[in-house]
Amino acid sequence: MRKWLPLLTICVGTLMLLVDVTIVNVALPDMAVNLHTSFSSLQWVVDIYALVLAAFLLGIGSLADRLGHRSTYAVGLALFAIASAVCGFAGNDTVLVAARGVQGLGGAAMFATTFALLNSSYAGKDRGTAYGIWGAVSGAAAGIGPIAGGLLTEHLSWRWIFFVNLPFAIAAIVLCFVVLGADKRHPAPLDPAGIVTFTAFAAALTYGLIRANEDGWGDAGVLIAFAGSALMLVAFLFLETRNEHPMLDLRLLRNRVFAGSLLAGFVLSAAAFAYLTYASIWMQSVRDMSPVEAGLATLPLAVAAFVTSATLGRAMHGARSWIGIGLGIALTGVGGLLVALQLSSADADWTALIAGLTVSGIGVGLAAPTLSSTAMSVVPVRRGGMAAGAVNTARQLGFALGIAALGTLYAARISSVLAAHTVPNASAASDAVAGGQSRLLLAQVPASARATTEHLIQLSSVEGLRLTALVAGVLGVVGGLVAGALIRPARHEAAPDVPDATPPVEREVVGIH
Repeated sequence: MRKWLPLLTICVGTLMLLVDVTIVNVALPDMAVNLHTSFSSLQWVVDIYALVLAAFLLGIGSLADRLGHRSTYAVGLALFAIASAVCGFAGNDTVLVAARGVQGLGGAAMFATTFALLNSSYAGKDRGTAYGIWGAVSGAAAGIGPIAGGLLTEHLSWRWIFFVNLPFAIAAIVLCFVVLGADKRHPAPLDPAGIVTFTAFAAALTYGLIRANEDGWGDAGVLIAFAGSALMLVAFLFLETRNEHPMLDLRLLRNRVFAGSLLAGFVLSAAAFAYLTYASIWMQSVRDMSPVEAGLATLPLAVAAFVTSATLGRAMHGARSWIGIGLGIALTGVGGLLVALQLSSADADWTALIAGLTVSGIGVGLAAPTLSSTAMSVVPVRRGGMAAGAVNTARQLGFALGIAALGTLYAARISSVLAAHTVPNASAASDAVAGGQSRLLLAQVPASARATTEHLIQLSSVEGLRLTALVAGVLGVVGGLVAGALIRPARHEAAPDVPDATPPVEREVVGIH
């Protein structure tokens, strides 16, 4: 039994960092009321975590080679624990968002070292078993997050979704130095310029998308953010082509299978998961569902993903990987379109999500198990870690940017519907509805107008969610077709497969990450 303690140590960290991607979703309405936050602040609470995780994943992976994987993992756990405590005690949205960013940094340190720690702890059949168990734990995070968040928020407080991390993190830190092997350091060159420019590009783009909702697309600050993002992207590409040891070897993008895998990772998270943040706000603040009920409402996606991955995942490797990835991502798009179709009236409730989330879950279960292994199969073995890290980075970035872009559409549609019905001060009212404060808004309305206002809140929020699901659906269908076409081997080429020396790293992230 002792031989599996390293796996337990690694799985505890993985479960925490992946659960924390989604655990906050069902707590957002309570946070909004308790901290008196704006809609953009709610977006940042979710977004900053995924954004920092994406921005630093590759860079910290390089740093871990120098400092040692066990040490880096332990530091990540400590950062994650400290940031979780600060999140739990946060008295305002600024502190909460900043602490969530530090959480993301700790999560990146844990995620970047996971594969290396598994490889150094196990070999042969044990390694395959370890990857399989680790993959099951990672996949379960998608279902555990919303339900755990709902239970803790409803029966204790939203603050406990962060406090609950502390005992697990402390136990994992202790185990880290007891059961994991000593560090073997490798003098891998760092790419600080790449880390800085990539982080600045992603942060500026996300900031611009979120601020555009409140300040307008023509606002000077928003335009500066977009211009700065474009400038940082150009700088990143320029620097990476001239660095002998880049964070991301851009020459890999010439391989269409690798490029298709990155596109697939980005679209998968953006299309399948990003709009669920706003579905949670709608279910709780407009449809008066409890946090637990809202968490359970998204369970069809997690269950369908887990079952599909467990039954069909192996069949989608090798020659069939392009089918699993292309079809799977397209199905997440179909799921989004089904959700948009079912949200046909102001009276729509959570049952409108069931069919679409189930189809999306099937798509996630088909696509997720082969993404990293497909990317790794077409790059040199020494670039395997970079390839897997790049795919995971694309997935986190897709989630972060998806939250920002779809949130802007969600709030804008609510505002336009309220304005069309001549609601006084429609802009402020839409901010309240989008920010999960519909009950507070209704309480300020005279009793004679309350029924009409409630109907308009229901109508506008359904229309807002419908638009986000529609856009996510189109993105998924188009992205799936393009990714499948890129990954599909040409007739004269051998089908890409995972080299024997490469561990089956993608029995892994079936949920958001």
